[in-house]
Amino acid sequence: MSATVLPPEIAPPMTINSCPSCSHWLPDGTLACPDCQALTYAQYLAGISSSAQRLEQEGKLAEARDMWQHTLQYLPPETRQIAMVQEHIAQIDARLKTTQDTEAKWKKRLGPLAPVALFLIKAKTWLFLAFKWKFLLSGLMYFGVYWALYGWQFALGFSAGIFIHEMGHYIAARSRGLKVDLPMFLPGFGAYVRWYDTGVSREDLASIALAGPFAGFLSAAACYGLFFVWHYPLLLVLANVGAWLNLLNLFPIAFPFAMDGAQAVYALSRAQRIMVATTCIALFAVTAQGAHDGDLVGPHTVWTFLIVGVGMAWKCLANDTPPKAGTRSFAYFQALVLALGFLILLTPNVH
Repeated sequence: MSATVLPPEIAPPMTINSCPSCSHWLPDGTLACPDCQALTYAQYLAGISSSAQRLEQEGKLAEARDMWQHTLQYLPPETRQIAMVQEHIAQIDARLKTTQDTEAKWKKRLGPLAPVALFLIKAKTWLFLAFKWKFLLSGLMYFGVYWALYGWQFALGFSAGIFIHEMGHYIAARSRGLKVDLPMFLPGFGAYVRWYDTGVSREDLASIALAGPFAGFLSAAACYGLFFVWHYPLLLVLANVGAWLNLLNLFPIAFPFAMDGAQAVYALSRAQRIMVATTCIALFAVTAQGAHDGDLVGPHTVWTFLIVGVGMAWKCLANDTPPKAGTRSFAYFQALVLALGFLILLTPNVH
């Protein structure tokens, strides 16, 4: 690997002889305070890590690897931090090898045309998107199916809502430096985003999973708001359908396949799952009463609250709770249930 010149903002640090945490005097070369165990160069390492993650997001894996490698000399040996960095470097090496093997294969197949083909693949132009044929073709098929069933206007709005939901996952995964594919659409089933990394924490897994329903909620809420500007009834339909589908995506059991809630639930403790289940069942009681009295919401919506609530209650019996409760993930999950439930109650029965 070639050496990387570090950007000015994270130039090599000056020697630190006083612990940044407890002010304990440190001899030259000390990497962790013997008193409070704080990393001597923690602030410096945070700057390098941030720059390395940014390079990964830009696809500059070799440069990112060099920066991660540079951090090793400022981490104490045989610590959890150095093991994590070494594991991440190994993952980058695997990705680099895959890329190199793919390029070598295509160079062999294309012969003298290989440099031109590789340039077009890497170019940041419309030609790059043209190679994402699975994303484009599946999106067009998805739109076409719903156009045939419900008309082009509903198909356009519905497909846009699904796309926004999936881009929530995409952006959340990319922001954590993960390799991620563009959405793949499956008419009748929805869509999915594939991302590659097995070393994320439960909290990050929950954040990536819940980013889709959050983006979907924003999309549905935007339709509801635009209804008051344009007074177009279809916008209420899209708001209601969008809120309902994103609520359904919070179902926490991986059956017959894993929805977003089935990934996010791993970050919730048993007590937190009980609270989410209680909220869902309470919303079921409210919407069921509303549907009985004034037909405010459709029957499918009523049962969705119950389905999610019962699923979460079932997960309370599972032995897959985290060692430490994820407060952020719980707040995120609970807020989505309440926000989507409130939006459903605001929209009339449009089915």
